[in-house]
Amino acid sequence: MSPTWTFLFGLFLLCLFAAYFLVEKEQTKRLLGTALTVLLCAFCIYSFYPPSAKIHYGLDLQGGSSFLVRLVPPKDENGNPRAITPDMQQQAVEVIRRRVDQFGVSEPIITSQGSDRILVQIPGLDTARIDSAREQLQRVAKLEFRLVNPESSKLIPLIESGQTFTPPGYEILNGKSASGSPQKYLVKKKPEVTGDKVTRAQARFEQRGYEVDLSFNAEGGKIFQRVTSQNIGNQLAIVLDGEVQSAPVIQTEISNNSASITGNFTAQEAQDLASALQNPLQTPVVIDETRSVSATLGQDSISRGLTSGLAGLAATLIFVLIYYRSAGAVALIGLAVNGVLLFGAMALFGFVLTLPGIAGVILTIGMAIDANVLIYERLREELNTGKSLKASIDTAYRKAFSAIFDANVTTLLKVVILFWLGSGPVKGFAITLTLGIIASMFSALLVTRNIFSWLLHFNLVKRISMLHLISSKHFDFLGKWKLSVICSAILLVASGAAFATRGPSMFNLDFTGGDSLVLRSDKPISEAQVRGQLEKVGLGSAVIQQETSQRNQQTVHLISIRAPYGTGQKILSDLKASPETGGLVVENSETVGPVMGAQLATTSLYALAIAFLGVMVYVAIRFEFSFSVGTIVAMFHDLVITLGIFVITGRQFSLVTIGAILTVAGYSINDKIVVFDRIREGLRSGRRGTIRSLMNDSINETLSRTVLTSGVTLICMLSLWIFGGPVLDDFAFTNVVGVIIGTYSSIFIAAPIVLWWTNLRKGNLRHDVVRPRAQPAKA
Repeated sequence: MSPTWTFLFGLFLLCLFAAYFLVEKEQTKRLLGTALTVLLCAFCIYSFYPPSAKIHYGLDLQGGSSFLVRLVPPKDENGNPRAITPDMQQQAVEVIRRRVDQFGVSEPIITSQGSDRILVQIPGLDTARIDSAREQLQRVAKLEFRLVNPESSKLIPLIESGQTFTPPGYEILNGKSASGSPQKYLVKKKPEVTGDKVTRAQARFEQRGYEVDLSFNAEGGKIFQRVTSQNIGNQLAIVLDGEVQSAPVIQTEISNNSASITGNFTAQEAQDLASALQNPLQTPVVIDETRSVSATLGQDSISRGLTSGLAGLAATLIFVLIYYRSAGAVALIGLAVNGVLLFGAMALFGFVLTLPGIAGVILTIGMAIDANVLIYERLREELNTGKSLKASIDTAYRKAFSAIFDANVTTLLKVVILFWLGSGPVKGFAITLTLGIIASMFSALLVTRNIFSWLLHFNLVKRISMLHLISSKHFDFLGKWKLSVICSAILLVASGAAFATRGPSMFNLDFTGGDSLVLRSDKPISEAQVRGQLEKVGLGSAVIQQETSQRNQQTVHLISIRAPYGTGQKILSDLKASPETGGLVVENSETVGPVMGAQLATTSLYALAIAFLGVMVYVAIRFEFSFSVGTIVAMFHDLVITLGIFVITGRQFSLVTIGAILTVAGYSINDKIVVFDRIREGLRSGRRGTIRSLMNDSINETLSRTVLTSGVTLICMLSLWIFGGPVLDDFAFTNVVGVIIGTYSSIFIAAPIVLWWTNLRKGNLRHDVVRPRAQPAKA
């Protein structure tokens, strides 16, 4: 479907969506809701079917192209090559990382290798894009503005024919004319302004075509203003990597700290040029070799993870169906719609699915199930009061809306900030979860509600019955605060001690770097065979990839292994000792730098801190500041203890773990908001009793929902942990621990913190919560 038709169809769906909420007639609402659901699902299925062709997978799941980039030693004033320093190598790593981000791919592997090379692995590039990537990676992007000799067109033929000499201080450079044809220019050797004065480069479309707008810093702006004011009527050549891109005539003084580069660019050429100019390489590079690589997780691990994940999901859905019976069947239809919308949106916008993205999908499923649990537990309460089925359903959806809305919007706020400020796996997680939140709210609040409306209209359901495993409503949770504080304090101290004791050893090669082995075999050897051998010596989580390279018109098959420092020789001896892998020959052996460099890690932590601050502000506005303190402190409590247990068990943090940690944070926020929503409702309802007794009642009222949501999430995670294999072991383990700790803190920690903070500042929680609602009534 063309972009125009996609836009028009989307506009039509938006109008249907608006009409659904504006109309009041029940029959019209049902028809609009059904039409919207069917059309949206059909469009999404069209967008992602067949998935193998339209869903893009990350390097960890699919593999891609590998480029071995070598830094070319720059020459000193005497023409002698200078040594490549670690700073030069790191600068090139960061520049290449930013350039690769412009390709729109998610989570590439970019790491230093040896002392003068960089390994770049990019997922899902076709042949045309591989060539473009090679060019973009090698582009130095040395930008210069040089004045053109006024007699350039007359002097160049005379110089080339030997009739005259090149004027002192000038040289002839190749370039393009305004029409795009080849042309030579006689330009000054010394540039007037250089690219280090450029602060921003952006592609833009104008009437004359695509061009690149530049912004200078204060120093560059002053120089450019002086040059243009003193040379009106002369040509100023824009030179990129020694070639003239264009040479416009200076018409007037330019004093706005900006300039433009024109040159008959296509949209992609303008975008690539802007990216290169904004991220110039200080040291030239060349690509020594290009290879095709398999998935970093290994096909064996992906198959085991997929099988165990689907088994866990199936068990979860069966549980929902058994527990909620006919209502559970409605929930499953909503979850199916949720999945169709999520993958359709990912295919439509070209997003890349990675393992952290799958973490986002898992959290999305958990939040979608949680929304249905919230509605159905409310429905149970309304039916117990003796209301009719229709009245109970209407009231259940109305009362559950605030909890679903606040929980999803709080999580959405966090992931939007993570996407805006984060990078790498943080961004992949944010993209998937953002789409998932929108899809889950649509399916839970509109799709399932519409299904119930049709069932009631045709009298297909007359009563709804559900299982009820948790019936106690009077347990004094806040009365156990001292025991809870002692337990949490012990776990927090133990976690802190584990962090201090393990130190740098708790990070794996994704953060610290390690040994890299490239092995060649004369006979086919699979990743599973290599991993099986390494599992025997405790290195089953090493990154193992199959690689193919063209050499002398022949395909060479290789096995690449990245493992912790000091394990290279151990791996070699163990592989050679096995009959299955004994034929491997060392092609290359050296150290590699971290995939998660210091700058990338700092950026991600900064994004996470800003996201937590955003959540804190939102909760303070929607609830009250005491609830905001309770949310953040409890979430911090959950993350520290989860990570502490992770470290205590001897595990190491990796890029895979980041997705799990973000999932735990999202689950923790969602869980607390649901409990706080019930407390807020009780405070606003005017229910009698102390704040403490009201909080206890609210925790008891949401206990069934809390345990159910935790239970169904644990089913998926336990299946992945037990059967998923060593590569996914840390990911699943982190989620299992995080769900248990998050559930515990939602019941025993979060509400006492709210009460403690309120008493500390001598506030009145009931008055503070009710006041925002009462103000509009007085106006």
